[in-house]
Amino acid sequence: MTTSHRNFWSFFSAGRIVFGSGSVRNLGELIRPLRSTRALIVADGALVRAGIVERVKAPLHQAGLSVDVFDGGEPEPSFAIAEQAIGFARNARPDVLIGLGGGSNMDLAKVVATVLTHGKSCRDFTGFGNVPGPVMPLVCIPTTAGTGSEVSHAAVLTDTENQMKVSILSHYLRPALAVVDAELTLTCPVRATADSGIDALTHAIEAMTATRFNELNVPAHEPFPYDGKQPIADCMAEKAIELIGKHLATAVREPQNLAAREGMALAATLGGLAFSNSAVAAVHALEYPLGGALHCSHGAGNGLLLPYVMRYNLSTRLPEFAKIAQLLGEDISNLSDQSAAERAITAVERLRREVGIPERIRDLGGTYDQLPTFASKAFAIKRLMLLNPRQPTEADLLAILQDAY
Repeated sequence: MTTSHRNFWSFFSAGRIVFGSGSVRNLGELIRPLRSTRALIVADGALVRAGIVERVKAPLHQAGLSVDVFDGGEPEPSFAIAEQAIGFARNARPDVLIGLGGGSNMDLAKVVATVLTHGKSCRDFTGFGNVPGPVMPLVCIPTTAGTGSEVSHAAVLTDTENQMKVSILSHYLRPALAVVDAELTLTCPVRATADSGIDALTHAIEAMTATRFNELNVPAHEPFPYDGKQPIADCMAEKAIELIGKHLATAVREPQNLAAREGMALAATLGGLAFSNSAVAAVHALEYPLGGALHCSHGAGNGLLLPYVMRYNLSTRLPEFAKIAQLLGEDISNLSDQSAAERAITAVERLRREVGIPERIRDLGGTYDQLPTFASKAFAIKRLMLLNPRQPTEADLLAILQDAY
């Protein structure tokens, strides 16, 4: 296979990001430039019951839009749910899609927008670069602080038949508008707050420690979904890590603490911008089969695996890990480079424990004999193997899983 080093990097974002508590009340004005008249909100029953769907519908109605709601969203959505949402949308005939909720609902909206625009089945778009062009106007409004899907180019679905999470990756999936209103996260359950928050931390750490853009070997002339570690993503990842270290535990302990919720909302968006340009790597590769088989949340799976993968990567990223330790509040003065870097793992383990993320695969119901299958499926995700700073073998991945078991 012919490969080449890239001597350049790029940075993509959502068309417009609006950030601030109460900003959703201005949604009608914010959406006006899209010249839409019929909106479809992709949500779930819990958001309907919490009154959040109504809070989003109200300014749309005031702006003269008709609004339909698909409330069948589910955690880690399956292809079957995606097909249901697509069928509902075809009947509703919207000219703007609004993804409201956690990453699952926002990703579902991205998939619906893709199929409504380009036809075919959602399975036809999996992988990178298979969305042939722009999709219909897409607005994402997060009600959790974690996935960064409001700014990212990814939509993840669960292939229940193969017990595997799969991605659709395209820069066309970045929303035209992201409205990040921390007030909408005040009703986020404690467990989802913790899981999504540790997911944001995983995004930022993987982005900051990925293969560098000018060291990334990619097949010549083949599109690639990430550019590798690069300066703008580093800035955003570092700020996200600092905010998570400062605010995640508080948001879990004090769900109504708006300052903590705002800090986590910003961290999640920054983390989304960082990883969707730079990279995710071995943590995500391992989580896709693990989460698909054990039906855990994406955040819980990532948070469980993160320190084990960090330990595997440690030797290749000592300065970055030392900086992560510092950002998470560790005192690394007078420590050796090795000891300072190891403090990053200590800090992540402490935060993971503090917010109640499972620490072992067996805690999620996984069995030891599942580990080789997880390693094999993860190793097959070549784009994420290339982006990991230390290039793993399948045996390395199995050893990481065994350590985490």
